[in-house]
Amino acid sequence: MKIGYKLSTEAFAPQELIRQAVAAEQAGFDFVEMSDHYHPWLDVQGHSPNTWVLYGHIAARTERVGLVTGVTCPSFRYHPAIIAQAAATLQIISDNRFTLGVGAGERLNEHVVGDFPSVGRRHEWFREALEIIRLLWQGGYRSYEGRHLRVDDARVFDLPDQLPPICVAVSGQKSLRIANDLGDGIFATEPKAELVSGFTGSGPRYAEIPLAWAPDEQTAARAVVEKSRFLLTGWKVLSELPNPVNFEAATSTVTEDDVKQLFACGPDVERHLAVAQQFVDAGFDHLVTQNAGPDPDGFLDFFRSELGDRLRALTPTGS
Repeated sequence: MKIGYKLSTEAFAPQELIRQAVAAEQAGFDFVEMSDHYHPWLDVQGHSPNTWVLYGHIAARTERVGLVTGVTCPSFRYHPAIIAQAAATLQIISDNRFTLGVGAGERLNEHVVGDFPSVGRRHEWFREALEIIRLLWQGGYRSYEGRHLRVDDARVFDLPDQLPPICVAVSGQKSLRIANDLGDGIFATEPKAELVSGFTGSGPRYAEIPLAWAPDEQTAARAVVEKSRFLLTGWKVLSELPNPVNFEAATSTVTEDDVKQLFACGPDVERHLAVAQQFVDAGFDHLVTQNAGPDPDGFLDFFRSELGDRLRALTPTGS
């Protein structure tokens, strides 16, 4: 079992995210993960720096911890040729510590450069994007002519000796087919066993687990309602709304009691383990601790002293 720390690019400024990444390595996490957004989910979060720039700095400031995008959309705001080059470079400068997590995209981020198509069409774009990345990573000059995307005589000159794993965000059968054809592993946000069993590969299976550490349960739940209540809306909403104001409206009725049903809130290590166990039982083997509490350093201390070893020791119920 590998345990990661979610760096919340929507909630913290760039220098603070770099500091947290270094602290997460010191606390014993196996990897750090960052989303790749243009906007925050809610205006109150107040941030959304560039993930690729941040990872260049984090790679230089750390030695052991893995670096994961969770996840990048390589088909709209970025052209896949650019992601192929960026991922290869980051893998080199991090000494093979990078994992390219990818997904079909969210309207919140991708609409900023133009139209964002319906789900069926965006999966067509996504498949072509991954085909282009795989093609360019073969080396040499390459061309590609797809229905939506094309590459004309492009070459990634600096390729690592070990290519980054590509882990595909999955939520149903369409994304699973893409993961099985073009991915090395999968990403998910819900403890659904069918997502793991539907993946035919043998690579890592990442899942984000909703936690919120604070000295007491109410303080933790209040922090989630303030800045992370969007996580209760579900994937269909997360992928479709275009701006933070829309998420404000969609989550206006979320209460602390609603939060407590999904999140492990407060200092009770048993509650944190119970939330994580759902994902272990579903078959995930890379758990991302998505702490939505108000005190990241308090959570890191909690992980170091109480939670970390017990999370790593989790096994599927009945195994």
